[in-house]
Amino acid sequence: MTSVETVSALERRLSAKIPQQAVSSQVADRLKRIGKTAKIAGFRPGKIPGKILEQYYGTEARREALGDALQKSFVEAVEAQSLKVAGDPEFTVKTNDWNADEIEYSATFEVYPEVVLGDVSGISVVRSNYELSDADVDSTIATLRKQRATYAAVTRKAENEDKVTIDFAGTLDGKPFEGGEAKDYPVTLGSGRMLKEFEDAIVGMNIGETKSFDMTFPENYHGKDVAGKKVTFQITLKSVEAQVLPELDAEFAKSVGIADGDVSRLKDEVRSNLAREAARRLKGRNKDAAMDALLNVAQFDLPRALVEWEMHNLMRQTAEEMEQRGMMKKGSHLPPELFRERAEKRVKLGLILADLVEKHQLKAAPEKVRALVEDYAQNFEHPEEVVRWHYAEPSRYQELENLALEENVVDWVMARAKVTDQVLSFADLMGN
Repeated sequence: MTSVETVSALERRLSAKIPQQAVSSQVADRLKRIGKTAKIAGFRPGKIPGKILEQYYGTEARREALGDALQKSFVEAVEAQSLKVAGDPEFTVKTNDWNADEIEYSATFEVYPEVVLGDVSGISVVRSNYELSDADVDSTIATLRKQRATYAAVTRKAENEDKVTIDFAGTLDGKPFEGGEAKDYPVTLGSGRMLKEFEDAIVGMNIGETKSFDMTFPENYHGKDVAGKKVTFQITLKSVEAQVLPELDAEFAKSVGIADGDVSRLKDEVRSNLAREAARRLKGRNKDAAMDALLNVAQFDLPRALVEWEMHNLMRQTAEEMEQRGMMKKGSHLPPELFRERAEKRVKLGLILADLVEKHQLKAAPEKVRALVEDYAQNFEHPEEVVRWHYAEPSRYQELENLALEENVVDWVMARAKVTDQVLSFADLMGN
C-alpha cells in the first residue's frame, strides 16, 4: 500500500513497500558479476564460493541493490500519483530484517509549486529606447584617436589630459608615511590613476613650480595608515607633455583595422558596431525590466532543494572565476549563504518562464533562433563558422534557444503591462 502525506506546502512524504525478493535477486546477480573478476587469496577468479563472496561483498551488494530498488519503486509511485518531484528524495528504510517478506520505506521530497502570477496588465514597466546619432559615432572615433595619442613636450601650464612628471612628498601629522613620496613620477591628468583631489592640484601649475596642499584620503583607501586622514603634500612639476591626436586619415583607419584605409568605411563600421552593441544593451535592459516585473507579481513557495542546488552552482562558478583571476587560492570555498538571494531569484524566474512558455505557447521558432545565431556571429571575423559551431552541438544551440524564449516572454510582458518609454543617451546606454 502506497500513501503520500503532505508535510508542508511543497514537502511530501511517500510511504511504500518493496518485495524482499526484488532486492534478494538483485543481490545474487551482483555477487555473480563480482565473482567473475574478484580477487580473493586462495581462490581463482570465477571459482570463488558464494558464501565467501557473501562475506566479502554481501554488504556492498545489498546496499547497491536496495538503493536501485528504492529509486525504481519511488519513481513508479510518484508517476502513478502524477507528482512533479523537485530535487532528490531522502529515503528512510524502516525494515531492518532481511528475512522479512517486504521492505518498508519512506521517502521525503519536494514537489514543484504551482506558479501563480498576478495581473500583468496592472504592472508598470519602463521600456528603454535609443537612436544612434552621428555625434555618437564621432564621439567613439574620438575615443579611438585618444587611445592612439602620442605626447609632445610643451612649456605652458599643466592641463587636464596632459602627461606630467612630478616629484612629491606627503606627511601625516608632520611625518612621512609609507608610499607618500616619489621622484620623477609620471601622471596622466584626468586618467584617475591618482586620487582626483591630487590630480586637480597639479592642473594649472607651471614647470619648475613647487606647491603644497592638504587633502583627505577616502575612508576605504587601501593604505590603512592614511585612510580617512588629512595629509599634506608638496609637489614639484618637472615636465608637461600635451596629447597629440592622430589625424583622421587613411593611416589612422588602417591602424584600427580598415585594410584599405578608407575613412568613410571606418565610420560605417563604427556605426554598425555601435548599432549592434546598442541593440544588445537595449535587449538586456528591457529584459531585466520585464523579468523584474514578473518577479514582483508572482507569489509562490520555492523548492528548498532547487535553491540550494543553485546556491552551490553560483558558489562554484564564482570560486572558479576568482581562482582564474588570482583572487582566491585553488580549492578555497565561499559561504553558500552569500548566494541565497541570487539563487532564489534565479529559481523563481526559471519557474515563471517555464510556466509562461507552456501555458501561452511561447516556444522559440527555429527561424528566430537562426536570426539570433547569425546576429551574434557578426561579431566575429568568419560569421559562417560561428553559425556552424552553434548548430554542431545541441547544448550550444540550446543556449540560444533559451535566449529566444526569453525574448518571447519579454514581448509577452510588454504587450500586456503598463509600458512607459524612456529614451536613453549614449552615455547612459553604454554605462559611462
